[in-house]
Amino acid sequence: MVRTLVLGAALLVLGAPAQAQESCRLCYGDGSSAPGQRPLTIEIWTDLNFSKLAVTGRSGGTAELAATGGEKRTTGDLVDLGGISVTGHGKITGVPLRAVRIDLPDQVEMTTPDGGRASLAQFTTDLPPHPMLDANGELEFSFGARLILSGGRGGNYRGRIPISVDYN
Repeated sequence: MVRTLVLGAALLVLGAPAQAQESCRLCYGDGSSAPGQRPLTIEIWTDLNFSKLAVTGRSGGTAELAATGGEKRTTGDLVDLGGISVTGHGKITGVPLRAVRIDLPDQVEMTTPDGGRASLAQFTTDLPPHPMLDANGELEFSFGARLILSGGRGGNYRGRIPISVDYN
């Protein structure tokens, strides 16, 4: 059973239909999970936000936002103008003490309303090598990425980051 969330949708709520809940009050399920297995859900509390950057030339550059600590570094023709950068933060819920796999994309294309293009790549998380839900069936995590601007075009870049989670 794989659940996918795309950033931009603030909350993914999975639950059993009302009729199914009435027939089995102690069961977890949404029809796609095994009987008695609680489906995974994922909530994204904060999106990635690189705050304020300036393009000082025509060759572009990169800005990296670390998953742990939220440190921002720039290279090339990008300059950090300050402001508060925010790492992405999410929460997974499911069966307590079960191992999970969280998959982030290799790259995400981003655009501006006037046609500018950039990409996010090299996603990082603060997850351990083998993430597991806690005794309450929850796991919180942060994620960061590298913003790659290939030309000297600034703007308000937006994109959707698909995040998948599954039991191991």
